[in-house]
Amino acid sequence: MRHPVWHTSMMTANFTVAARQVVATAVLLVPHYVAIAEEPPVAEQPAKRPWLVSEAALPAGFPAPGPVNEVVVKTYPAHRLARVSARGGSNGMFMKLFRHIERNEIAMTAPVEMAWPDDAGQPAGSPEAMAFLYGKPSLGAVGADPKDQDVVVADVTAEKVVSVGLRGSYDKKTFDRGYAQLQEWLRAHPEWKPAGSPRTLAYNSPFVPGFAKFSEVQIPVAPAGP
Repeated sequence: MRHPVWHTSMMTANFTVAARQVVATAVLLVPHYVAIAEEPPVAEQPAKRPWLVSEAALPAGFPAPGPVNEVVVKTYPAHRLARVSARGGSNGMFMKLFRHIERNEIAMTAPVEMAWPDDAGQPAGSPEAMAFLYGKPSLGAVGADPKDQDVVVADVTAEKVVSVGLRGSYDKKTFDRGYAQLQEWLRAHPEWKPAGSPRTLAYNSPFVPGFAKFSEVQIPVAPAGP
């Protein structure tokens, strides 16, 4: 039989050795933990994904929608789209594009892109063009639709944008609200400069109530240089 005092001493010794091993392991791990914790957040990977009514898939490689009311920088891959110009009026653009993808058996994706004029001479309150985005750049062929010359299929190169997610109807009021936030952000970040016209990415169909609709207002940007 083990002596109680000897047994207690052995237990104490074993505990001390185990404790030293834990401390040594912790010391080795702490620098790695600190290095990870000190890494800055990546602006192009927003963590706050919004609730939205999902009605169609994103095009291949597109970043996730969101966040809401927070300006972030996003990178969009090269992609293919079918575009219709307003030509003085926005009525009928959606149906022209819908008939185009229906004729060519192109699956509907979300979002739908609406380009806004940044020229004071354009009609106020109306997008100057609308585009349906193809699921993959390999689908279809570029050029005007033989059945409707107003619909032009084009390839878009990869681009970087500043973006803000919004709730509300797809009207000029919602666009202005997002555009003002982007302008304020650009004034506070002179390292970026606008590199194209603003746009709205609309994620929902007319069947979704206005208060539940989700969109993003975006401005293409490029580094401002030294």
